[in-house]
Amino acid sequence: MSDTAIKAEHLSKLYTIGASAGQQTFRETLAAGVKAPLRRMRSALRGGGSVAATKEFWALRDISFDIKRGDVVGIVGRNGAGKSTLLKILSRITGPTGGFAEIHGRVGTLLEVGTGFHPELTGRENMYLNGAILGMSRAEINRKFDEIVAFAEVEQFIDTMVKHYSSGMYLRLAFAVAAHLDPEILIVDEVLAVGDAQFQRKCLGKMGEVARQGRTVLFVSHNMGAVRSLCSRAIWLHDGAVRMDAGTYEVVEKYLQQTLAPSSEQIDLRDVERPGDFGTRLKITGVRFNHGEPMLHGERVLVDFEYETGAEVFGVAFGVGFSSLEGTRLMTLDSDLEAPRYDLPRNSRGVVTATLDRLMLQPGVYSLDIGARSGDGNALDYTPTCAQVEVLPGPSTPNMIIDLAGGVRVPALWAWPQDSVTERA
Repeated sequence: MSDTAIKAEHLSKLYTIGASAGQQTFRETLAAGVKAPLRRMRSALRGGGSVAATKEFWALRDISFDIKRGDVVGIVGRNGAGKSTLLKILSRITGPTGGFAEIHGRVGTLLEVGTGFHPELTGRENMYLNGAILGMSRAEINRKFDEIVAFAEVEQFIDTMVKHYSSGMYLRLAFAVAAHLDPEILIVDEVLAVGDAQFQRKCLGKMGEVARQGRTVLFVSHNMGAVRSLCSRAIWLHDGAVRMDAGTYEVVEKYLQQTLAPSSEQIDLRDVERPGDFGTRLKITGVRFNHGEPMLHGERVLVDFEYETGAEVFGVAFGVGFSSLEGTRLMTLDSDLEAPRYDLPRNSRGVVTATLDRLMLQPGVYSLDIGARSGDGNALDYTPTCAQVEVLPGPSTPNMIIDLAGGVRVPALWAWPQDSVTERA
């Protein structure tokens, strides 16, 4: 048997924007046919009319690649690059305009919350329905039933119609069904971003388990840490075409270098609401990381604080706090830990720069608290949870320590038994 799981040859997909043909229900099509003569008659009586303008949009253009059995491949690219369209073609949800795709094996897909679920059926009934769609027998589903329900954490709601589920419950059950019913190819879109951090880790762990079993995984995500931790290969789509197809780290690095705008790490704080009277005597107007370049774990980071004063201030210190998205503070940079405090005159502007030789935050997304205080310890300015920034894997980041929950990885002095080890450079 061939070791190819997915083969795409010159895949293209054309959409006609503004046209409704092919997007109507049978009832809507019949109604439109009845109304059309009346519309034409009214238009003739008015002396003619205009036809809605349409234009063509190529979501995919001449895509070709091979994916081997057991490969775990990430699909990266900006919004509108064609990622979801590609997965829909591979999942047989829509057909290509040109080219073809061969799929060898049973496919489990999760392209959006509750894909393939019927809202009027219960969770239990939808599990059997989805299993049947995937080609599973009732006996096979029975064998996996308890495991799926436990993973989804919806035991008490399994006999409730899914239209009453929250989006999180929908997602957990949909993913559990797609991942546990032994698909030979698992296709997952950015839908995992809907879940909370704990569920994301759980799903990534399950996809890793599926991959270790020799099955094929196609994973679309904007979370580069997740792509790098899970995938050995990545395909970068840009404007519907393959820009790059190579090892994950190489693709992710090039993608971030070429797609992040120079201002992507520039945070404008001029119009951010402050609690109380913060920002009246001194206002931090903006913060910039690495002159707009990405922040990489284990690498040097520069933080520029732009400020302006409305009064004379004494003994000023600046700071930025990095917290998890759940609100736990993980790291704080304060200028008064290493540098002296300074007095600033009224109506002055300037930039204070902090340099961190090595960023110990692990890859992940962090929430920022930014502020300044005076010599007496009172806050001059404070903007809590004013922005989010992403720390990306660096050249020295081992795959095994990437954790979506973030955290801090720090060096220490280690003592090894000198009589039984050999030091390596």
